[in-house]
Amino acid sequence: MNRTVRNGTLIATLSAALLGLVGCGSGGSESVAPVAPATTSAAVAPASIQVGVPTRVEIPAIDVDEALHGVGLNPDGSMQTPDFGDAAWYDLGPRPGASGPAVVLAHVDSKGGPDVFYRLKDLEPGDRVTVHREDGASTFVVDSLEQVQKDALPYERIWADTDESVLRLITCGGSFDHSTGNYRDNIIVYAHLV
Repeated sequence: MNRTVRNGTLIATLSAALLGLVGCGSGGSESVAPVAPATTSAAVAPASIQVGVPTRVEIPAIDVDEALHGVGLNPDGSMQTPDFGDAAWYDLGPRPGASGPAVVLAHVDSKGGPDVFYRLKDLEPGDRVTVHREDGASTFVVDSLEQVQKDALPYERIWADTDESVLRLITCGGSFDHSTGNYRDNIIVYAHLV
């Protein structure tokens, strides 16, 4: 499969999966959207760089040092979200440190209080994020951060068509909708490998 077709399929599939990241609420129900069928990690991850399984994420600027586990898709095709108190990487996409856009996600808070990515909105360009893996570690530098409505996620920026190793950190943010039990926006941090 050529790169253009593969990345077009990647963007469509992963964008659809990302629609599932609409919960991030303060505990309670997570809403999901029906989405496209899953692909496998072998079909998704570019072959130019292979790296080990991610095990931990460190973000000193916001006091994050958390174990990582992989998440995939729910039966309806939406992206799984980690449990409260956990961080996860999307294991159907590139691993952090491999070619392409890798995604790490965690909740902002729960009924119990602040969660792993509570201070994600405080990151600034130049801040560092290190993802440890079974075979080493990759350090990324934050380029930018944006807050967007969940129904207007910038899929083309999140799943950029690139062979570079880039990282996206995602959580919920903005105002809280008490009628749905979810935040209205997502916070997205964009970073590149150094």
